[in-house]
Amino acid sequence: MTRHEGDLERTFAALPPAHGRGFAQTWWGQAWLKALEETALDSGQLKAGRRLARAGAVGAVSVRPGRITAVVQDADRAAHRADVLLEELTAEQWDRFLDMAVERAGHVAALLDRKMPPHLVEDAAATGIELLPGMGDLEPECGCDAWDHCGHTAALCYQVARLLDQDPFVLLLMRGRGEDDLLNALQARSAAPTAGGPEPARREGVDAAEAYATGDILPPLPALPELPAEPGVPPSLDTETSAASGVEPAALEFLAARTATEAHRLLAQALRTGPEEHVAEAELTPGQDAVRLAAGSPADDVAERLADGSGRGREGLATAVRAWHLGGVAALVVLDEEWTVQGETHARACAALESAWDEEERPSLREQGNRWTVVGAPGQLRLGRDGRWWPYREERGRWVPAGAPTRDPATALAAALQAAEEERP
Repeated sequence: MTRHEGDLERTFAALPPAHGRGFAQTWWGQAWLKALEETALDSGQLKAGRRLARAGAVGAVSVRPGRITAVVQDADRAAHRADVLLEELTAEQWDRFLDMAVERAGHVAALLDRKMPPHLVEDAAATGIELLPGMGDLEPECGCDAWDHCGHTAALCYQVARLLDQDPFVLLLMRGRGEDDLLNALQARSAAPTAGGPEPARREGVDAAEAYATGDILPPLPALPELPAEPGVPPSLDTETSAASGVEPAALEFLAARTATEAHRLLAQALRTGPEEHVAEAELTPGQDAVRLAAGSPADDVAERLADGSGRGREGLATAVRAWHLGGVAALVVLDEEWTVQGETHARACAALESAWDEEERPSLREQGNRWTVVGAPGQLRLGRDGRWWPYREERGRWVPAGAPTRDPATALAAALQAAEEERP
């Protein structure tokens, strides 16, 4: 492709034949084809043009404001110069186009990044500017002496669809503005304070404390939203498109559903406590988050991935999920962490154990770290850092959570021994 005369003429090299593929792959190319085929009067000439363009019979295409030109060869190798004229936009229409683009920040950003957003057509049409050709807008001139569109001019129009795939700014050039000219005008207009108006007077800032003090003159904030009855339902990923390598749709659907459930829980908590009372929760570690997800009853293949990813294995993850249901993160910490109880904390723990039972009923306990195991029975007490006692029972050689925590060690141990008794065959 070459450029001439300050971007007001561009020449595109001849494109190869388009056997076995569509003429247009992008939105802009397809939009041009749709406009062409919907406004054509002679479907026979369109078919002839498609055959010539598909066979690679269209030579280099020159694009200038209001005109596109190429040499097109017939099946018998006879060459004809074909021109198609398209009316240029007036200066007033270009002003309106630029005003419309500046009013929409997304259009400005895309155009200055040399991208043509598809919505540009609709937004321009809303201001009375048609970028794509309408009925009778494409005026033909051909060396074959046809008085209307012929196969040669139709082939040229089809080839333009492929050029728009390469660069949609070609359409704006046909309407009268080169790419650089357009972008410079758009950039200048975006930088101006107002279109044609005087520059506003510079204003001094306001002290932050003063602005905050006048906040009572602002309208009240809207009421908090009502809590939905249940979590939202994520979109289904059951489509005809195959997933990319390494992506499991079932796992993604499960994650989306759990995210919706967690969002519903957080919203319920925020609405219940009020924003001034809400305390932000500590961020979960990857291992803790894997347990949270596993607590949502995932499918077997997802549960297998969580077990492997967490490093716990299936049995260890099941135990962690049981702990999560009993006390969330705090229960997981008690499950995984063994720490040495010292000083005043140890003295309070021993006093609680001493006073929990009468002397003749007090069980024999073996202390190790923050864990007191009943001698000769499948029960254990674990002391959390917050001073609560967690009941544990022995199951197939492993200690597993047996109930919710309590401040009374006797109550906790009774729950542990009762759970062990119920599990006994």
